Amino acid sequence: MSVPELLGIVLSAVISLIAAGHALLSKRDSRSALGWIAVCLTFPIAGPTLYALFGINRIRRSARRMRRSSARGLAPYPTQADQARIPEKVLHPQLLRLARVGAALLDTPVAGGNCLHILHNGDAAYPAMLAAIDGAERCVYLASYIFATDSIGHRFAQSLIDAHQRGVDVRVIVDGVGELYAWPSILPVLRRHGVPTVRFLPPRLLPPQFHFNLRNHRKILFIDGHTAFTGGMNISERNVHHHGQLSISDIHFRIHGPVAQQLGHTFTQDWFLSTQERIPLPPASPEIAGDSLCRAVVSGPDQPRDILLELWAGLISAARHRIRIMTPYFLPPREIFGAFHAARLRGVHIEVFLPRRCNIPMVAWATAHILHDLLERGIQFFLVPDPFCHTKVFLIDDAYAHIGSANWDCRSLALNFELGVEVFDPAVCSALHNHLDTVQRSCHQVLPEDIATRSWPVRIRDAVMWLFGPYL
Repeated sequence: MSVPELLGIVLSAVISLIAAGHALLSKRDSRSALGWIAVCLTFPIAGPTLYALFGINRIRRSARRMRRSSARGLAPYPTQADQARIPEKVLHPQLLRLARVGAALLDTPVAGGNCLHILHNGDAAYPAMLAAIDGAERCVYLASYIFATDSIGHRFAQSLIDAHQRGVDVRVIVDGVGELYAWPSILPVLRRHGVPTVRFLPPRLLPPQFHFNLRNHRKILFIDGHTAFTGGMNISERNVHHHGQLSISDIHFRIHGPVAQQLGHTFTQDWFLSTQERIPLPPASPEIAGDSLCRAVVSGPDQPRDILLELWAGLISAARHRIRIMTPYFLPPREIFGAFHAARLRGVHIEVFLPRRCNIPMVAWATAHILHDLLERGIQFFLVPDPFCHTKVFLIDDAYAHIGSANWDCRSLALNFELGVEVFDPAVCSALHNHLDTVQRSCHQVLPEDIATRSWPVRIRDAVMWLFGPYL
């Protein structure tokens, strides 16, 4: 054996050991670590190459690096002293149990004195949002994953332009990938009239940075320090009825009160992250708008913990009677499966509402692969008929609701910047339960035989799609 050949063998062995050691120290899942170690040691050249390309989580690293570079310009969230006083008599023991889960994970405090309005579809949400923009006096901050260039998008653009021209501080953030769903982009229209806009992390597919997965999925409309809108609804005419037809059903929320300031603060962080420009928030309104206790849930790959995953697993573990979930995409990680199973062993009733026809078929196929295990444990699944159900609601018992932009999949739990709101209010929860009861009457309940009677080609297709679940 020649010296160059010997050096090549030694070098490949060293590279394999380094890659295997990196997998051993960095992977949190022992099965993933073991698999990558085996690949790196079995295939001296190909193994480390595959690990470098697909095994290293560059998403979280890039997001944290981005956040660290901007950390000096980010103000902390409003403290409890900045929020309306919470009426302690409302926090009965069950609410306290649920509130303590978030208190252990979140920087945001529970704020009292809020009023929530449930807005069904764009027919209710868009007029309320446009009226708020038209009545704004100090600031209008809007963040949307998709801002379509259709009739609804142009109506919003005109209201934003009008607000800017009368001296209101108007800012708009549109996600760099979400923008591609509507072409041509609405942003040049706004910029021609002087409205400050920003694309959040336009996708970059070339080294040294890959930003395709760092998506801002948040939906925020913040008005004058006292009002905010959030939920799962993008800006698109597909969310409104046309000649009696609706393409997408969804729910948005209008929030009056101190917690609106938390949503506005989230927008200013995203703006600084994208532009390095600090924008001040107007002072919060001292008025008590209602009886709802609320807290913003800000999650993303830039944070040191899987905030949303840990929060939802903890809340499921704190449930006593029932859990109801409505989501367009359902591919939760194993931690959520374990929390579901434990809840069922305690006698908690669990219902999950999914669209009968998903707009991303691959997700529906992957979901079908995991249903059998959950159905066996008594979790009930209901398929919502058309229009495509994009609503995101998470209800626990009769006094807790989690609303916002996040889906029950790995993309929302690990790859996206998401925003939710915890709502501790029996009245709001009752209204949402009533909505689910109404929807349930038209749903098809998934039975074990529906899954068991799939043909073998369909089962193989679903299983293959399930393997790619973390990327769907």
